[in-house]
Amino acid sequence: MLTLNTKVDHAESIFAQLVLPYEMRESSRFRTNLPSGEEVAIFTTRGTVLRHNDLLKGNDGRVVQIIAAHEPTYRVTCRTPHDLMRCAFHLGNRHTQTQIGETFLRIHKDEVLKQMLEGLGAVVTEEKAQFEPEAGAYTGGEHHHHGDGHYHAHGPLAPIP
Repeated sequence: MLTLNTKVDHAESIFAQLVLPYEMRESSRFRTNLPSGEEVAIFTTRGTVLRHNDLLKGNDGRVVQIIAAHEPTYRVTCRTPHDLMRCAFHLGNRHTQTQIGETFLRIHKDEVLKQMLEGLGAVVTEEKAQFEPEAGAYTGGEHHHHGDGHYHAHGPLAPIP
């Protein structure tokens, strides 16, 4: 079984792509299968969230690219930036994982939240999209800022079993 536990910034070649929903990408320990059927174990430091296009290096040197799956989501738009900010406030008040775009918010599909947002004047549209919510203010881990607006982890993400 291939074990993936080291995040890398780039690779000479990519062995496979692994399409995962957000729920799996925020898990620190799980097993799944590559498209070829080969079983793969992912071991990351607790609190690590795998993002779209992240690269994980295996115990044998092979590199797998993580692809964010298209999932059932709601795209939230508003008439004004102020109204969108109000919606973001109310979602945060409910500890709802939220992706923040320039002119929209995206959440996992939830009928109760949809009704609340529409009550605030938002337009809520169903869509299948890659879900990449904000990491949160208190996320930890060994990350380094490279000045490109992204944080990069280096080295093993968790003890190698």
